[in-house]
Amino acid sequence: MGNVTVTEVFLVAMVLIFAVPFLIWRVGRTEYYAPLVVVQIICGILLGPGVLGAAFPEYYSFVFRPEVITALNGIAWWAVMIFVWVAGIELDLSEAWKNRRETGVTAGLALFMPLLFGSIAAYVLLNTGPGWIGAKGQYWQTLVGIGMACAVTALPILILLMEKLEILRQPLGQRVLRYASLDDIAIWGVLALILLDWERIGRQGIFMIVFAIAAYLVRKVMQRISERDRWYVGFIWLAVCGLIADWAGLHYMVGAFLSGAVLDAKWFDQKRMDDFRANILFAIMPVFFLSTGLRTNWDVGGVAVFAAAALLLFASVAGKLAGVHLAGRILKWEKGEASLIGWLLQTKALIMIIFANILLDKQIITNETFTALLLMAVGSTMLTTPVVTPMLRKLGSVIKRTA
Repeated sequence: MGNVTVTEVFLVAMVLIFAVPFLIWRVGRTEYYAPLVVVQIICGILLGPGVLGAAFPEYYSFVFRPEVITALNGIAWWAVMIFVWVAGIELDLSEAWKNRRETGVTAGLALFMPLLFGSIAAYVLLNTGPGWIGAKGQYWQTLVGIGMACAVTALPILILLMEKLEILRQPLGQRVLRYASLDDIAIWGVLALILLDWERIGRQGIFMIVFAIAAYLVRKVMQRISERDRWYVGFIWLAVCGLIADWAGLHYMVGAFLSGAVLDAKWFDQKRMDDFRANILFAIMPVFFLSTGLRTNWDVGGVAVFAAAALLLFASVAGKLAGVHLAGRILKWEKGEASLIGWLLQTKALIMIIFANILLDKQIITNETFTALLLMAVGSTMLTTPVVTPMLRKLGSVIKRTA
């Protein structure tokens, strides 16, 4: 063991990252309940300190030594920045504006109700003991942060799910994308509010001014160059925005999202963008899932963490369904339509995990809270396909309805 290099240990970790989830997914045929991306997230938890580290501490400390974790984290940071950048580009606010009443009512209630339910669940959780609030987190930040985590819909995972269900290009799919897109913007806005640091308010003000000017100039440049060059300029723009946002105290992920949100999807070939997103998810995002798993913790007790996850899952699912059903009543949707849309919007995995990672980075929540939120996101996403598939067979007319 003494002659094994860091490179070799890193590659052992990479073998585990790709082989374990693939074998479980393929041999177990889990696609219906748990797509590969969900299996990868679960395997990240299994390979973390709470499971592999507890069962085989010597092996865990040998493979996931500090140098290897540092290398994995570097890949994970860039992977997730690219993924969020693409999600920002794919936001189509023009369609949301055309159907602003329907989109605003549905997206607003689909966000507010689970945020309310999640905040109530967080209040219950925070009053059970001190193990859920991070070292630098204020009570209101943790409360709103957990509540918002319950309200999140993962736009990239939603796109992948609807592609698999063959409804992405259908009117229903486009409607659901509008709701999720508007909520995505609100999520990052709330995150910026939670992260607002009065000691660094000057830096954050500078960031917003510089970003507005730079975004205007970048948009002008993008319209004048070829599509191939747009990719290169886009990556430079992504890295710069992430750097300045992190310097300002807003976290590099806020910068990554904003750098994509100010770019127009029409400037990029749709098929190439779809393929690029799929390749990022396939080739490097598994490293992010593993690095996420390495941050899980069960110190307050496994039963307590699972109980917290169950409470948050109930708040998340019930809140989202309540919000969409209320929107359906206001907009006079047909029977079953609200349930179908409410369940489609349950997909959480990626964006919620990114959101929770940021709260953990800023020490607003603890590792135990992060673990409970991670389990909640996995559970919510796993429920979606089995519940939605039979609904789609019964509601053929809803699929074709444009608003």
